[in-house]
Amino acid sequence: MKALHIITGLGIGGAEQQLRLMLRHLPFPCDVVTLTNPGPVAEALTADGVRVTHLGMTGNRDLRALPRLVAHIRAGDYDLVHTHLYRACLYGRIAARIAGVPAVVATEHSLGDGQMEGRALTPGVRALYLAGERLGHATVAVSPTVADRLRRWGVPRQRIHVVPNGIDPDALRYDPGARRQVRARYGLPEDAYVVGAVGRLVRGKRFDQLVTALAALPPDVRLLIVGAGPEVTALRRTALRAGVADRVVLTGEARPAAPDAPAASAVYGGAPDGAGTCEPPALPALLSAMDVLASPSPEEAFGLAVLEALAAGLPVRYVNCPALDDLPPGSTGDARRLAPGAGSFAAALGRLRDAGPRERTVPPAVAHYAIARSAERLAGVYASVVRP
Repeated sequence: MKALHIITGLGIGGAEQQLRLMLRHLPFPCDVVTLTNPGPVAEALTADGVRVTHLGMTGNRDLRALPRLVAHIRAGDYDLVHTHLYRACLYGRIAARIAGVPAVVATEHSLGDGQMEGRALTPGVRALYLAGERLGHATVAVSPTVADRLRRWGVPRQRIHVVPNGIDPDALRYDPGARRQVRARYGLPEDAYVVGAVGRLVRGKRFDQLVTALAALPPDVRLLIVGAGPEVTALRRTALRAGVADRVVLTGEARPAAPDAPAASAVYGGAPDGAGTCEPPALPALLSAMDVLASPSPEEAFGLAVLEALAAGLPVRYVNCPALDDLPPGSTGDARRLAPGAGSFAAALGRLRDAGPRERTVPPAVAHYAIARSAERLAGVYASVVRP
């Protein structure tokens, strides 16, 4: 089998990094087309040996991209096309059908009750999505929660397949050397209690609540926010108003980790003596620097950051995480659901800080979401739609 993956962009994001991780575990050759933004994940995929093509699309209505995409698909003689994210799902499904590809699959990475990839779910957005969905053969949901939402929309039950996002537990393992280096890099005292947050800096993630909560916590508590997005200026203003600007670190996007690189070497991209420190560290190193992960977002399709934090042995306090909701009690370790709001987080984080240092333990949930299992399930979906 030969597959082509089409994605809207390859900047650093959950869907983009999940694609990269999945391709490292699928048992057949795959190429990638990015409609826009061939960013750091495109470079990482190329380093992994994946052929990446940038289509050069200039906007949602750049219809000139469609014939270019059709031509690219035909030239590759692919058995299957797999699309990711809203724009790529729409254009990719149409192009794959015109090109005569035998099987078309799409993954729905970010479908909430009221939004999809940050856009409001207006009747027009929903109608366009459903029209495109009918051109495919299967739609993959990253959690049973997303599968239920798709069914409520009217996607036929038999076309929906649940393939959870996966994580690489070994790559995310706690590294005390990385912890020291990351803290030194960002001026975080070794004895500080560091609250971490990971995700796109958009309003829906509600990271402003963590900044507000920080003002109610002792001075040794720091906030380390990993991510980039349009809310960065608003978060800085909130920190200034709350009087905690000197206790908040905004790292920007975590750098994609190199294959099989230990966390400590990922702090400076493997350069000797800390050379090249303008690049942010990779996520495993940043997680090692934290003492707890806080996730105040009230609406998630999966909750990948929560799983990654558990793999690093961190306690987690969260508002919404379908990945954990779908697991049996007792398998999620020190992960606790909170009511939304700054006050709720301030109280919970204060209790954790007062309890003192804890041993890092990895709960069974992490093994359940190992990427090898997810890749095996996705390969099964492919086999069900590719006719021999």
